[in-house]
Amino acid sequence: MMKFKFLTISLLSLLTVLPAVFSARPASAQVLPERGLSGSYLGGGASVGVGDPNDNNALFGGNIQGRLDSARLPVSLRGAALINGDNAALMPLITYDIGVAPNTNLYVGGGYSFTVNDDEPSPLGNQDAPVITAGIETAVQRNLALYGDAKIGIDAYRDSNNTAASFQVGAAYRF
Repeated sequence: MMKFKFLTISLLSLLTVLPAVFSARPASAQVLPERGLSGSYLGGGASVGVGDPNDNNALFGGNIQGRLDSARLPVSLRGAALINGDNAALMPLITYDIGVAPNTNLYVGGGYSFTVNDDEPSPLGNQDAPVITAGIETAVQRNLALYGDAKIGIDAYRDSNNTAASFQVGAAYRF
């Protein structure tokens, strides 16, 4: 009698579990959109420099900025030119890119600013200087990105230990 009871329970258990086993589908994970902006770009926009010890006014100008994306690392090589009517600051930069949303990065990095004319103010000082930068970039269409950043020039003024700061916004063509 004990064997019959064991066999009956086993058979009922098997009949209960088999439909679930045969109707199961492979597990699938939900695919989330990739974070961060990939690709390279070249663009331009406006800049405003502050910090000139000889002038309390902001120095308005333009900027040309580019980004060369590294496909495997969250690092980008960047170039920037901050231009006004009297001078230009040319900068090679390297940044660490942090993807914060689909097609959007925050970035931080550094480089060096080379001024074209040391006698006149540029949006980022009037002498060559180390630079740190932080900004945000986002793609708004397939080939169009918007960016905004701040650049700080350390000891960027001749005859002064003042720090220069410049703020940029612009639009860029992605490729």
